[in-house]
Amino acid sequence: MKSCFIIAEAGINHNGDIKIAKKMINVAKKAGVDCIKFQTFKAKELSADPKLKYNGETQEKFFQRHEFSDKKWENIINYCKEKKIIFSTTCQNLSDLDFILSLTDLPFLKIGSDDLTNLPLIKYYAKKKKPMIISAGMAYESEIRDAVDVCKKAGNKNIIILHCISSYPTHAEEVNLARLAEIKSKFKVNVGFSDHTKGNYAAFGAVALGARVIEKHFTLDNKMPGPDHVFSADPAQLKELVEGIRFIEKSIGSPKITPNKEEMKMRKLVRRSIVASKDLEKGKKISLLDVELKRPGTGIPPKFINMVVGKKTKKNIKKGELITFQKLNG
Repeated sequence: MKSCFIIAEAGINHNGDIKIAKKMINVAKKAGVDCIKFQTFKAKELSADPKLKYNGETQEKFFQRHEFSDKKWENIINYCKEKKIIFSTTCQNLSDLDFILSLTDLPFLKIGSDDLTNLPLIKYYAKKKKPMIISAGMAYESEIRDAVDVCKKAGNKNIIILHCISSYPTHAEEVNLARLAEIKSKFKVNVGFSDHTKGNYAAFGAVALGARVIEKHFTLDNKMPGPDHVFSADPAQLKELVEGIRFIEKSIGSPKITPNKEEMKMRKLVRRSIVASKDLEKGKKISLLDVELKRPGTGIPPKFINMVVGKKTKKNIKKGELITFQKLNG
């Protein structure tokens, strides 16, 4: 099994402070994730209604406080290179994507759940011929199909759909990890999971069910101000996420049903064999009273007892000695 790609979603949890963003990069690197991802936007391009509220204030004001300048984005990208961690970002608009691509070569293009139905944007991104990771929160099946079809018609079949529940935090009964198999089957794409639950249990389950990408929001401190901090993984949980996923990947192993090397040793130690219950003289016709089933498992297995009872011994067999076919006639 190939390694699951783990994305530490910084999102807007830097609160518009580049010092916090750099600390988050350090935390992500230390945790061992594959990639740290941000969100790139221009507040004025997100909302047409200046009165539209989000988190207790207008959307424009909220996002202005979390917006980075062009110079700061260049600084962040260079810092990721310095720390040797993959940088990525969800570019909210076409101009954001073109700007980021002018600074660095993104390993994939991310479409958030908010833009799942933004087919013109998806088409533009797909034509860049880079892997597409598309979150499917708040989605009907038909909306996922539309997004996949647009990518394919644009000549891009390298698509991963992230199962996602856009409620913050997502509760266990809302997660519906069974959708992973359904999405993979219906749309013939690789699947992943964008996790908005508290803790790592849902992400671990997703990996066991075949998720090839895990995206998890994280924060330096759950008590920091902002809407996403409360459900995000703290530094210790982010490290645990990576360790747990890597353990699960090793644990999945092969579907072939056969003992491993250590089990073969254990078989000899704990399985039972047919042994003599008393001293048996040469020529003795063996009855059920003449045998016992005891460890070790290096002799004839108990399931072959009917192939032993009724046979005559070729030699003397002592009490407790393994009975083998070489010691029997016929």
